Amino acid sequence: MKNNSVFSMFARGPLRPAAVALFCVGFLAAQPVDDTQLKQVIIFGRHSVRSAVAPNATINPFAAQPYPVFAAAPPPPSIPLPSAGYLTVNGAALETILGGYYRLWLTNEGLLTGNDPADSAFVYFHSNNIERTILSAQSFWTGMLPAAGPPKVSYVLPQTSSDPLFDPVGAGVAALDQQKAVAAVMGRLGGNPESLAAAYAPEYALTRSILFGYPASQIPVPPAPAGTLDATAIPITVTTGSPVTIGGLSSVGIAADPFVMEYADGLPASEVGWGQLNIAGISQLSRLTTLAFDLEFRTPYLDSVQSSNVASHVVNSMVQAATGNPVTGSLGTPSTKVIALIASDVNITGLAGLFHLDWLLPEYPPDFCSPGGALVFELRQSQRNGEYLVRASYIAQTMDQLHNRSALTLSTPPASAPIFIPGCSVRNATFDCPLANFVTVAKQVIDQRSADRTDTDH
Repeated sequence: MKNNSVFSMFARGPLRPAAVALFCVGFLAAQPVDDTQLKQVIIFGRHSVRSAVAPNATINPFAAQPYPVFAAAPPPPSIPLPSAGYLTVNGAALETILGGYYRLWLTNEGLLTGNDPADSAFVYFHSNNIERTILSAQSFWTGMLPAAGPPKVSYVLPQTSSDPLFDPVGAGVAALDQQKAVAAVMGRLGGNPESLAAAYAPEYALTRSILFGYPASQIPVPPAPAGTLDATAIPITVTTGSPVTIGGLSSVGIAADPFVMEYADGLPASEVGWGQLNIAGISQLSRLTTLAFDLEFRTPYLDSVQSSNVASHVVNSMVQAATGNPVTGSLGTPSTKVIALIASDVNITGLAGLFHLDWLLPEYPPDFCSPGGALVFELRQSQRNGEYLVRASYIAQTMDQLHNRSALTLSTPPASAPIFIPGCSVRNATFDCPLANFVTVAKQVIDQRSADRTDTDH
């Protein structure tokens, strides 16, 4: 017999002393020494470097020169190679490097032992069922547990179906009112989405100059070259879609999307943005991608519908690990120490938005979901009083670490930013949040009508 959910936790059986501490809701004083022990980590990551999200035949009309062709990582026979958005050879290598870093970190923390076959029994990997996320998860496993045998990554089959964790609307777990979705986004824009072109005029101007090959400072700007389509001139509208369609903003995002991947995939400077972009320029253009995802996945109504299910599973999994009792709607088992969920930037954006989480890493715009980057939730236990705490951070390779395929070690780690959890975090350097408080916050932000509350495969 299992507990029904995180919201009825501890309703069954006598409580252990450590579990009683979960009810302590007072703020912790800032501690000069971290007395906590890591009990579980949940890594909610984006796939690594991929090709352009749209086929080159679709995006080439946006530019004066053809876009580059990315070398695809060889997929297993059971996973067909898509025409666009496939994981690159370097993307797979970068994800293995990243997994190797987590191996070092989690072994140093005592969560892993270094005995890969034994550790694999306490690890749960699940990815969205598209080629780039499956291969990223498998590559991450290879880096984290190199001697554990073939990667054990679960994903929903057939691949034409929707995964309830990452696409609850498509899977029928949640229902999105399309008209309400449009109204919710329009309401954030004062009913005038076209105003975004003016608000982000520098980003629009830089995008156009890169696409058509002229200095951004050139005045007047030249007309679009013959045979091209000016993505920056397409009107910005908000209409029904998946979850909404934002007209010209989406087109600009598709046109600029390859530039991050070009640099991250290691292309020489002469080929990134046809030789016109550096890291600062890439970061500036990435603000448009972050803007589109913010509207589509952080708008409160859309966010609650699209992200409540995965949020519910994440929180239930931490409660399950803390109590040692099976909890319905969790991932893995009560003894699972590492949970890795590999999906897309939109999924991470949505989960972060639901809890109002923000981060900023060097070389990236605020709240940007970089290739391979992850929201990381650590379940820790105080050795002083037994209380369970949640510590959140965002961890990602820097643009140069991606570009150079840099080795990662404990002394040369990826970039990391501690994350403050509103309504929950205490005032210490790592913004720790008592688990009981985190559960309370989760109850406030998760829409139970959009959460399936059922177990995944264990």
